[in-house]
Amino acid sequence: MMTDKEKIVDEAVPEEELKEEEIPEETEEPAEEAEEPAEEATEEEPQEDESARYLRLMADFQNYKRRVEREKSEIHSRAKEGIMTELLVVLDNFERALDHDDGDGFREGMEMILKQLGDVLAKEGLTEIPALGEDFDPNVHNAVMTEDTDDFESGKVSGVMQKGYKLNSKVIRPSMVKVAN
Repeated sequence: MMTDKEKIVDEAVPEEELKEEEIPEETEEPAEEAEEPAEEATEEEPQEDESARYLRLMADFQNYKRRVEREKSEIHSRAKEGIMTELLVVLDNFERALDHDDGDGFREGMEMILKQLGDVLAKEGLTEIPALGEDFDPNVHNAVMTEDTDDFESGKVSGVMQKGYKLNSKVIRPSMVKVAN
């Protein structure tokens, strides 16, 4: 009995051509077909592995760039914060010198220097923390003493002993204050 494949081959191809071409038997064909996809799969898998490795490498590089940029920004911010903290001492000394008035010319010159320094610091993001008369906030105020006074309500800042400052909304030095009882 002839298989369907043999019938199709007999009808389509004359016998003389069959001898020349020699069609392989059915048992060999499926084995060859089974081997070919296995070879193709092994060839495609390394390509997929390479592309996945490439994508992973690209993602790692993007993460590295973001991390370096963030670290650079943090280093810049810390350096700026350190300089500002040191300059605050100078600012305090200017204010103390102005408290001891030795004449109009001296005071006027010191006020100009103080204003110039304040402008430079403000340009870099430094702002003074408001304190006198404000509600006491432990996040921005450092209470060093309490006092009984009729001028301020209880829980309000009644005196500022040292000004506090923020650098770009981060407290770099809290205000040292007296709080009303």
